[in-house]
Amino acid sequence: MVLGYASVRFGEPAWLMGFEITLRGHSLLLAWILTWACYPYVLGPLYIASIVLAIVSPRWRAPAIAAIVVSLLCWRGADLFQHLFARPRRLDWLVRHETAFSYPSSHAALAVGFYFFWANVIRASRMRPWTRWGGFGLLALLTVAICWARLALGAHYLTDVLGGALLGGAVSLLALAVAARFGWELTRR
Repeated sequence: MVLGYASVRFGEPAWLMGFEITLRGHSLLLAWILTWACYPYVLGPLYIASIVLAIVSPRWRAPAIAAIVVSLLCWRGADLFQHLFARPRRLDWLVRHETAFSYPSSHAALAVGFYFFWANVIRASRMRPWTRWGGFGLLALLTVAICWARLALGAHYLTDVLGGALLGGAVSLLALAVAARFGWELTRR
């Protein structure tokens, strides 16, 4: 909330704008492909795969359902905060200009709330160490890459991406706290 208020009230700090401009315009095709990772036509099949995993493997049921719920809450939460703060998008957007408000980045919130959530579930699982750490590394890298893509396309300010990542992290931690309260184990699969 503080970051959103400061971003809207005072704008993007000049020293961050310099950094953002250096990221803008690099590897546009890769950035656009990474952007797709948070669109419904990619997340939808991943949600279905999570549901199938929940059906066929009871020990993965709680984290699979939690991952879907967390990411949906991140998406709706980002939408709610975008309307609350009503921060306009950057004007130097590349590839396709989106009309939604800018703060917080829903892509960053979804990346943290779905991909990084899964990364941590896999890391805390009982799978072989190389599988755990390899899965964690790949999904954590995907999370960071999606956030980078939003900056490379000029779709968001860095504070938007940070706000989205914080939102995704907060919703994920809330899910873990609720799960612990009710005795649902989301880790140690």
